[in-house]
Amino acid sequence: MEIQTILSEVKYKAVRSSGAGGQNVNKVSSKVVLTFDLSSSQGFSQEEKLLLENNLQNRLTADLILILNCDEDRSQLKNKEIVTKRFLEIIKKGLHVPKERKPTKIPKSVIRKRIKDKKSLSVTKQNRRKPDF
Repeated sequence: MEIQTILSEVKYKAVRSSGAGGQNVNKVSSKVVLTFDLSSSQGFSQEEKLLLENNLQNRLTADLILILNCDEDRSQLKNKEIVTKRFLEIIKKGLHVPKERKPTKIPKSVIRKRIKDKKSLSVTKQNRRKPDF
């Protein structure tokens, strides 16, 4: 993964934002929309692309385009920084491969304890029964 190459492939678009800002909202395009085309990216190897496609399938469009937007701040520059940081976090999480779990063996002492507890519970329940005559 080459971060500089990836960031050069990202496209930003400023759009008018909704929310707080008064009359400023009607004049200034402070919302930032980030689009990233995964299929034509040169910053990832083919294996990384497949991994990202698999891990980010809920976030990608049918054309393998990731779209993120941010309108948290009134400043376009801050929104651009926030959405870029969010994009890099999503990519890092998408490339993460979890460690394979090694199944552990159940200790014999645990098995013995479980069987002993079952037997003691069985005896307790048998003592509660009415005697047979």
